[in-house]
Amino acid sequence: MKTSKSLFPILLFFFVAALATSATARAPLVTSLTPSSSSSSSSSSSSSLVSDGVDRASSEEPQLILLRHSAAPEEEKTCEQSYGFLPCTTTVLGNLFLILVYGYLMFLAARYLSEGSELLLEILGPGIVGGLFLPMLGALPDAMLILVSGISGTKEAAQRQVLVGMGLLAGSTVMLLTLLWGSCVVIGKTDLNGSIAIDSQDTKRFSLTGSGVSTDIWTSYAARIMTISVIPFIIVQLPQILHSSSGRHLAVLVALIVAVVLLISYCLYQVFQPWIQRRKLAYVKHKHVISGILRHLKMHSLGRLLGDDGEPDDNVLRKLFKTIDLNDDRQLSASELSALMIGIRFDEIDLDRDDAVQKVLRDFDTSGDAHIDENEFVIGISRWLNEAKRSLASTSLPGPHSSKFIDHFHLQTKQEHNLLGEQSDEVVENIDNPKWISIKAVLLLLLGAAIAAAFADPLVDAVNNFSAVTSIPSFFISFIALPLATNSSEAVSALIFASRKKKRTSSLTFSEIYGAVTMNNVLCLSVFLALVYARGLVWDFSAEVLVILIVCIVMGLFGSFRTAFPLWTSSVAYVLYPFSLILVYVLDYKLGWS
Repeated sequence: MKTSKSLFPILLFFFVAALATSATARAPLVTSLTPSSSSSSSSSSSSSLVSDGVDRASSEEPQLILLRHSAAPEEEKTCEQSYGFLPCTTTVLGNLFLILVYGYLMFLAARYLSEGSELLLEILGPGIVGGLFLPMLGALPDAMLILVSGISGTKEAAQRQVLVGMGLLAGSTVMLLTLLWGSCVVIGKTDLNGSIAIDSQDTKRFSLTGSGVSTDIWTSYAARIMTISVIPFIIVQLPQILHSSSGRHLAVLVALIVAVVLLISYCLYQVFQPWIQRRKLAYVKHKHVISGILRHLKMHSLGRLLGDDGEPDDNVLRKLFKTIDLNDDRQLSASELSALMIGIRFDEIDLDRDDAVQKVLRDFDTSGDAHIDENEFVIGISRWLNEAKRSLASTSLPGPHSSKFIDHFHLQTKQEHNLLGEQSDEVVENIDNPKWISIKAVLLLLLGAAIAAAFADPLVDAVNNFSAVTSIPSFFISFIALPLATNSSEAVSALIFASRKKKRTSSLTFSEIYGAVTMNNVLCLSVFLALVYARGLVWDFSAEVLVILIVCIVMGLFGSFRTAFPLWTSSVAYVLYPFSLILVYVLDYKLGWS
């Protein structure tokens, strides 16, 4: 089985780690006891064999005190094993080794959760699964690490360890929106034609403005939602902004409530989003049919569709009706409308002609006899013409009677459809043996959740121990190292999607990034705030919050108001990563914010 094969090397690796580090953990106990026992025996033997003179006693006692002092630093180097049996160490390389081992286990947990989620999504589809479970499962490793960073030990110890959770929260957000975002632009770049990337065409190479990626409008919505999700960070920071020492505990509670409300709202949006997308796409396809028919009628009309007063010309429309009425029965049937559709080219969309015919019939047929008579045709086409004019009311046209607005309406509809994104390029496959796939998905999800729950605490301990022996703040260790473990699966998936160099896959890639950050800002922050509130910890993370706000707002606004990202935009994302680290260092360790 694939899962067992991938687990065997790491379990062997972990066993070696246990042997290597457990000896290191026991060594300080031996060295701390040896000097004391030897000095005691020395003292007793000397006292029994030599007379107890004052000079000799005074000369021996400082030696005993000196030996005990030399043993004290060794005693301080002892470490506590996680769960009482997992290995620990007091050396730099040993703790680094444990961070790598536990980090890889957290990576496996994230990968199993991702694989199980994808299998479950194939069977059950979007909606409840895609909206509720998958976003939460993706953020589960981060949430577990944040939870265990402050749930155990004394309040003072939790206050120190919770820096690991804040480092992970800030580091995950910054890494996703900077290093991963910029890499997806570089890997997924194709030639840009205006604001649209041409699928699979990369001839401009590394042109800063002529090469890049483009996304659909739903990705912009995801970026806006991500920007809104930073509201709890602002709320919890208000007492510090107002320089008020009172109300900090209340601010944490209010921010927690807002974060939970945003989490529920985001999940509901994810549940209904597929339905909203289908409705909007169906509406735009119908507009495509309208614009296509209007353009076809304009080309085949014997006069202008609009009169001198700018209103639809009934006489011209009635003549058009007669050209479409093939059997001269003074009414249009579904077959005649279908023949009209065949003569119109709808290259921009994957059109279901039968569905389009039925929608046109429903739009025109007011009598309900499944046919369109001449008056219904004139009224219906007039309504379409007026709708096209209203949609372009702000466009400067040559004159009120010009028919050029039809071409403008067609171009606008084409652009709107392009922004929504067409989903017809997705390959839908029949799933063989869905029962076994369901069992496999559940087992992968349970395995991933179990690994994340089991090894989150040892990983936090290893980070704190490494911080202690190197004097490097645990925040920076967790900021840089832990996101590589917990977000590697999402990063690999995003880069693979981006490498396909299609607008559809680029949209999915950036939507996944924005969604992951949103879950950090609502789910992971909810766990963090609940921990701070329940244990009565002090919220003192002004620099870290500022970094999250800057990165989220800059990249959120970037993605909210544009759908094309030339290659130069990747440099903005890359620069933000070192900027974030430097900013936290300066604010916390130079200006003393914390």
